[in-house]
Amino acid sequence: MNKETLKISKSQLNGQVRLSGAKNSALKLLTASVLTNGAVEILNSPNGLLDMQVHIKMLNQMGKTCVEGERYLKITESKLNPELLWDERSIRNSLLILGSLTTRFGNGKVPLPGGCPLGDRKYDLHIMLLEKFGAKVWEEDGYLCTKSEGRLTGCEIHLPMRSTGATENAILCASLAIGTSIIWNPHIRPEIIDLVTMLNKMGANIKVYGQKCIIVEGVESLGGVKHQVISDNMEALTWAIGAVVTQGDVEILDFPFEHLEVPLVHLRESGMQFYRGENSLIVRGGEAYPIDISTGPYPGINSDMQPLFAVYGATSKGESRIIDLRFPGRYGYAEELAKMGVKYEIAGGLLKIHGGNSLKGAKVKALDLRAGIALLLAGMTADGVTEIEDSWQIGRGYENLHGKLKGLGVEI
Repeated sequence: MNKETLKISKSQLNGQVRLSGAKNSALKLLTASVLTNGAVEILNSPNGLLDMQVHIKMLNQMGKTCVEGERYLKITESKLNPELLWDERSIRNSLLILGSLTTRFGNGKVPLPGGCPLGDRKYDLHIMLLEKFGAKVWEEDGYLCTKSEGRLTGCEIHLPMRSTGATENAILCASLAIGTSIIWNPHIRPEIIDLVTMLNKMGANIKVYGQKCIIVEGVESLGGVKHQVISDNMEALTWAIGAVVTQGDVEILDFPFEHLEVPLVHLRESGMQFYRGENSLIVRGGEAYPIDISTGPYPGINSDMQPLFAVYGATSKGESRIIDLRFPGRYGYAEELAKMGVKYEIAGGLLKIHGGNSLKGAKVKALDLRAGIALLLAGMTADGVTEIEDSWQIGRGYENLHGKLKGLGVEI
């Protein structure tokens, strides 16, 4: 991947911005297209995201035909190859592609997963559930391979932790498996409900019982579908927090209120001033107060959000505290923020940020997607120029970033 560097100076966000479709939903909907030879039309599709482009290329490589339009993607198929031979950057979604191939064809082969290196994000849960469904799983020359005797068989999956990816893979596998599957201790979040909604439109039989379990009655085949992706709640939170830390005034269109109730409560209690429009959130600046949060399953604050809250805390006067219960120690970005003048300490898995210090532009590095966007927000509050190395990471999750920032009065 290139070593693209982004430069940002002190800025203020002002104006109107429309949210793109959710990255973490759209990628899974693309994967679901592997389950059918019918046409899949995705509305509000964030095609400009780097991870979406990788996934689209993967689908094309297997034999799908993907036609892109304005916030639109149509996926059709003549003949699909269950082996994804791939030598470019991989994404973690390859694990879900493997589950989908295995349940439809009885075998699959995909490159070992990539994505953000968040702690010990191994794929043992995915291997466990594939084996429970009756597949044999092995690694071979940088690929993960599966084979089953005939169709997968419905089973009970007991997830030892609320894993989003494992929940999604279990749903995909169960959709075409013979008989009933029960997924216990799933991680129910908006992106998973969006996936279930689309699969049911395609002819699947999936019922969700909150965080307790998901029951799937396997069907013989799935058909085509037209489905609209939900708005990206991470992008929504980014612009909202950005408006406060830069003392700006931003209207965020297509705002997913029902998906961000808990984060919004924390932010309102922490000084954010916002108002609800007809289909938008209007953030009129406010003054950032110290925050005290722990990450947790939906509807709580998810792990991806905590770097944004860290920047919020850094711009407030006082001590903010963050603990990540999902990926302990996911605080590598704090060292990069420290180069800009952020004072912090880590004690027993707790990140303490001593806010209120003036930030200064510096050379920093985007360690992953969410760290990158946090550094960008911090750069908007810092004196001087901030240079973010490996800024391509941000493009993995933020579509048309330059254009949207320009629309809000910011040049990068």
